Amino acid sequence: MANPRLPLIEHSTRRGPSAASRTLAGFIFASRWLQAPLYLGLIIAQGVYVVLFCVELWHLVHEAIILGQISETEVMLSVLALIDIVMIANLLIMVIIGGYETFVSKIRVEGHHDEPEWLSHVNTNLLKVKLAVSIISISSIHLLKTFIEVGRMDHGTVRGAEGEVIYSSTGVMWEVLIHLAFIVSALALAWIDRMSKHDPSSRHDQITAGTVEAELMGKDTDPYESTEYVTVRLPAGTQLPDGAQVVDGSR
Repeated sequence: MANPRLPLIEHSTRRGPSAASRTLAGFIFASRWLQAPLYLGLIIAQGVYVVLFCVELWHLVHEAIILGQISETEVMLSVLALIDIVMIANLLIMVIIGGYETFVSKIRVEGHHDEPEWLSHVNTNLLKVKLAVSIISISSIHLLKTFIEVGRMDHGTVRGAEGEVIYSSTGVMWEVLIHLAFIVSALALAWIDRMSKHDPSSRHDQITAGTVEAELMGKDTDPYESTEYVTVRLPAGTQLPDGAQVVDGSR
């Protein structure tokens, strides 16, 4: 007699995909590795930013400490330029690690003490939101630099040493509007991500052996006296578990 705790198994004789279909699918799936050189290129670009950061830092130290020919405002602008480089480097790291994890291959860093907190649940929506927030941070740094410079605006313009226009009132207005557009875009992405997590249609009850057993144990009647049973389809040739019954799939 079969074990009443085990579901009934419907043995399916339907054939799976052909060898040509599996080969084509495997080739298409392997094409994701074409993106690997792109992420390697971003790593090289990050190295360029490291060199640029060192150069900017040396200029700041040389002019502010060694020569003493730089004002407090210029020091602030130089520091903001350094922060801007760091923010772009953080954006690169997020794109490299998150993009590789999402689109190419898993990064096996489980249990590592330096594992990023967001890497364990990274997906395309989360990556978009984090990228949008990083872009807003970078835009904020540029906007802050602009606000510092326009403090010496004369007749609606800020001119350089050779008389060229560096900032204008119209340009500053467009920078503010673009920054607000970034903020609205980030809020929209975050709202879409939140709605996708709370969408009832995206939730599916997972049927496991535990849930099946709990449902059977919760019934007052004997499962063999009822017409209800659980059907599980298995590929042809699969070894059945002990106590499982095979029924005709045509019925």
